[in-house]
Amino acid sequence: MIRLATRGSVLALAQAALVAERLRVRGEGVEVVPIRTEGDRLAEARLATLGGKGLFIRELEQALVEGRVDCAVHSLKDLPAALPAGLVLAAFPPRETPGDVLVTREGGGLDDLPAGAVVGTSSPRRRALVLSLRPDLAVVPMRGNVDTRLRRLADGACDGVVLAAAGLARLGLAPIHVRALDPAVFVPAVGQGILAVEARASDRRVLALLEAVDHGPTRVCALAERAYLARLGASCNSPMAAHATLAGGRLRVTALVASEDGQHVLRGEDGGAPEDAERIGRRLAESLLERGAAGVTALRA
Repeated sequence: MIRLATRGSVLALAQAALVAERLRVRGEGVEVVPIRTEGDRLAEARLATLGGKGLFIRELEQALVEGRVDCAVHSLKDLPAALPAGLVLAAFPPRETPGDVLVTREGGGLDDLPAGAVVGTSSPRRRALVLSLRPDLAVVPMRGNVDTRLRRLADGACDGVVLAAAGLARLGLAPIHVRALDPAVFVPAVGQGILAVEARASDRRVLALLEAVDHGPTRVCALAERAYLARLGASCNSPMAAHATLAGGRLRVTALVASEDGQHVLRGEDGGAPEDAERIGRRLAESLLERGAAGVTALRA
């Protein structure tokens, strides 16, 4: 039996179920252990003022360190660059669609929204990118689970919401008016669409079991994006992004750093062999830093 920790949200439980099923088909018993996190308890607060998305994982990691669970499933984009001592990311299941989508009541894309339209998002990255493309829009904080945000859209709280395509897919949701945002322009968050299974570095039994869950191409992309994150020195709620793709035996990473008001956006790209994933991610971060990324991230609306 393996005890699998997760947040208790509908989406988190659906993600944990994907990992649990991959273990069960290999004959392993799995107990899913929902844990309420500080981020869940502070659902109406703005993440950037409270310590970022690490609020969603601290209790899970504490349970892991204390041995109350054997591993934990996270959305990779929620994980800070540095892990607690003794913990490792043991597996990355196949990546879901990494990009963002715009959901509206009336249909159309970002360019079709009227001037002054209200767009909801809790993400500084999404806010910065929306404003960089449409500075005439009003971007307002909007947290809560996917269903809550879609309901607020339907009730008229905003004219559109920006969501992760992966979340909609994993919940089996298909809003009528949804438009994909080009990931080459609206670059996804580091790790978006990727699940990470965290375990104790010393637990050989669990690490061996999780090898069957790991997906090589997804791991390559995850390593490149997280190396970029670590080198840039930014936390996950900073207005920055990186998106790695693997095709034809070549790894390509696009990235950006932005001011929260969207007035300053610095973009970059790098690529190379998959085995050099982490070096490519660090090199891309270094190139952006050389071009003034640290100054851009210091800018706020």
